Amino acid sequence: MTITTKHSTRRQLQTTNATAEQARARNNVLRERFPPRAAEAWWPATAQSTDEVLRRLTAPPFLPAANATQAGRRRGVAKLLRWLSSFPGDTWQQRWKASCAEEIPGADWTDLPLRFLRQSGLSPSYERVELTSGLLMLVCGDVIRPDLAWMLTRTHKHLAPVMAEVRDPEGFARLAQLAESGPASARGSQLSIEELVDRYPIRCRPVRDLIVDYLRERQPSLDYTSVDAVSRTLAGLFWTRIEALSPGIDSLRLPPALARAWKTDIATKKRTTIGPDGTAVEVASPRLNAKDELIRVRAFYLDIAHWAPEEPARWAPWVVPCPISDEEISKAKDRKHRKARMDQRTRERLPVLPVLTNTVDRRRRAAAELLTAAKHTRPGDLIPDTAGALRRAVAPKAAGHLTWAEETSTGRRRNLTYEESEAFWAFAAIEVLRLTGIRNEELLELTHHSITEYRLPSTGEVVPLLQVAPSKTDSERLLLVSPELADMLSTIIRRLRGSSGAIPLVTSYDVHERVWNPPMPLLFQRDIGTEHRAFTPTAVRKLLINALAATGLTDAAGEPLVFSPHDFRRIFVTDAIINGLPPHIAQVICGHKSLDTTMGYKAIYPAETIEAHRAFIARRRATRPGDEYRTPTEEEWDAFLAHFEKRKVSIGTCARAFSSPCIHEHACVRCSLLRPDPAQRSRLEEIRDNLDARIAEAEREGWLGEVEGLRVSLTGAKDKLAQVDALAERQSAAVPLGMPGFSRAGGTAGTPRPTS
Repeated sequence: MTITTKHSTRRQLQTTNATAEQARARNNVLRERFPPRAAEAWWPATAQSTDEVLRRLTAPPFLPAANATQAGRRRGVAKLLRWLSSFPGDTWQQRWKASCAEEIPGADWTDLPLRFLRQSGLSPSYERVELTSGLLMLVCGDVIRPDLAWMLTRTHKHLAPVMAEVRDPEGFARLAQLAESGPASARGSQLSIEELVDRYPIRCRPVRDLIVDYLRERQPSLDYTSVDAVSRTLAGLFWTRIEALSPGIDSLRLPPALARAWKTDIATKKRTTIGPDGTAVEVASPRLNAKDELIRVRAFYLDIAHWAPEEPARWAPWVVPCPISDEEISKAKDRKHRKARMDQRTRERLPVLPVLTNTVDRRRRAAAELLTAAKHTRPGDLIPDTAGALRRAVAPKAAGHLTWAEETSTGRRRNLTYEESEAFWAFAAIEVLRLTGIRNEELLELTHHSITEYRLPSTGEVVPLLQVAPSKTDSERLLLVSPELADMLSTIIRRLRGSSGAIPLVTSYDVHERVWNPPMPLLFQRDIGTEHRAFTPTAVRKLLINALAATGLTDAAGEPLVFSPHDFRRIFVTDAIINGLPPHIAQVICGHKSLDTTMGYKAIYPAETIEAHRAFIARRRATRPGDEYRTPTEEEWDAFLAHFEKRKVSIGTCARAFSSPCIHEHACVRCSLLRPDPAQRSRLEEIRDNLDARIAEAEREGWLGEVEGLRVSLTGAKDKLAQVDALAERQSAAVPLGMPGFSRAGGTAGTPRPTS
């Protein structure tokens, strides 16, 4: 793993700039094709007199239920109209534009009417609240129409409900009714089993009903995403395509030719693209998950066969042989390849993890310092400690909580508030992921309630714990909070706490179940405009991409290094086990149902294997007698060499260990340790023939006690002959590689080295 040089960094910046230029050119073309709607200069409501506006905005439907709210809004409208009357113009819209209120940043626009009212001698009590309420009435009453950018950043929190109440109640009610009665997919919610299947034009009604029954039977054990995937496979990729290949088919029993045609069809994915000449071109590519689709279809057939004995009337009519064999769905080789890829991915990323964490920490601190410096700089002035590269931007239409800067060399504007937020949450996500090993969806489900504690009964010591909510395995677990993790969690909580001291409650969307979760004090939430929103999986991936771009890390091919949230989980398991954590403890921490899954996450390093072997040898030596590792004497060394000299016998070589006696009393033909010499085959044949003759003589003379021993020796002789024949056969089938044989390379009597 390497760090990119300045040249490669410059090349990445050039690529980024080129991409940005392409995006700007594309956006300019879109702006020309779809220009904004021209703003109207006059409409009836903005040309009304002061009395007409006051009369209309203080009568139904502009009257709220609370009397205090009515009075406040009425006073606010009157004061704003009095202030706007001091500006030139024929309409209230022209006077509003002439006031330049939209050019004042934040909520400070109210300073303009407040100053006017004080100079007019009016009481300043509750002025600001009344003015914002009066503006709400002027906007809802269509008296003035502020610019869209101003509306998006200064809008009153009650604008939407009041607008729906006073402007067009029937229209808003009809819109809400259409939204509720529209397709569930448009609202992002769950579809029913029937709706999932009916997305595909299945002609055979009985098969359609069968798939619906099958999905409903499996639904309790699957999450919504899995049910959706199975329905896409069975209704879309399987039966719809079967009907396209064989119109009118009404049975699950597929002819072999039809089954082969269907398997060939789903092996590729077809998509339509626009060619250089503007014509539509169909492009086919291999379907990477083809075996997964086959597995779902095979499970469909086998489940029906398994359920048939329990409910024969419901399932038995559909029991037929499965058209997919075990060999077609075997993923043993795929799993090995995937394990190798994941191990290599972990080996690439584990060594550079410190570089990533240090870089995101420095990036977070630098962004926070820059934002603080910019906030203390007046608009238009250079920001300190930036070497004159940045100045505080003058952004009158920007939201009050946003701080903008402008690059002095290029004029490009930067949202420093957004940059600081992105840098902090990237650091927070990486720290929590690497310190806990939790999944991405578990990270996004962490709440303020997830932080709990346990008091040891013996000492009373408080142990902080992190409760991980059920996600993939539907089983929650508790993790010990390390000091580093505790510091990170406390930093997140301090950042999220509002003026009330509580973390805001936000709703989150479960992408797997396709449902909205109830409001909760999520730890991973951020400000977007004037509201708090939960982080999404896509947002976390974007944070990682931007953080890695700042490190300049590259992979072995020189491409920018990519981290996924799950990489930190694999790194966590690998690092923990390498440092001595028992695998079964790592299994509990990670929430795996099987220890094999945990060990599958662990990447084996070659150096680790070598060190483990050396440690094993050291442990074995420690358990053996110490005198076995002393330096041998001359007599012992001579005895050792004599052992090898005495191994040679007439029909081969004895392979017994040093200092071990002959267990057959030199009956070598019976011994399994004898390695016969092919050159002594004739001698073995003589021994075999002699044993046959002696057995015949013993049987003839009635020496039955000797016959049994001779037959054992005869069996040994035949076995040695078979070994000689097998060795000769292997040698004849071997391919010569031009390498010296052991007899020449390792013999004791070698050729003398020539002397110079």
